[in-house]
Amino acid sequence: MLVETIAPAVPAALQGADRRTMTMTTDPHPPLTQATRDLADETATAGLARALASCARAGDVIALTGNLGAGKTSFARAFVRAFHGREHEEVPSPTFTLVQTYPGQRGELWHVDAYRLRAPDEILELGLDDAFPDGIILIEWPERLGAHLPRRRLDISLSHGPTETSRQAILKDQGGGDWCQRLGESEVTQ
Repeated sequence: MLVETIAPAVPAALQGADRRTMTMTTDPHPPLTQATRDLADETATAGLARALASCARAGDVIALTGNLGAGKTSFARAFVRAFHGREHEEVPSPTFTLVQTYPGQRGELWHVDAYRLRAPDEILELGLDDAFPDGIILIEWPERLGAHLPRRRLDISLSHGPTETSRQAILKDQGGGDWCQRLGESEVTQ
């Protein structure tokens, strides 16, 4: 892989100022696009979920990671509600059923909780591999899918923030997706 670093031209008036560099690569798999978002509380977490739900489309995979209590299920419930446009809809956790599906105009939404999988191949029994091309797939505990987790996806890592109610979300657009463009740079980096 060839990596080339390009330093933008700096006007004479700014010589000595902070110079930012951009890395370009000839890797056939583009580099990750990553953004970090500090979320003050559950309302802010739901706001991020609503923003993602508004631009999700068939074939999208969103992988939610984080420790127990990090906010994955709260995020997923807000995403499902926004996807349907029903803010007060009851959204059950698929902890025991493993999958909940929701038909929609932009594709069928699959909410997957893979925590109870004993082996990655168990996901095949649920038909998830058939849903990847046409569905919108929201996965909690995606690491349990092993090699069945699609390469092209949006990873969202949720972690506890500095206060009891705050969270930090790290979004990584894997495999050359266009999530950051869909969300808009200001939406992701605020």
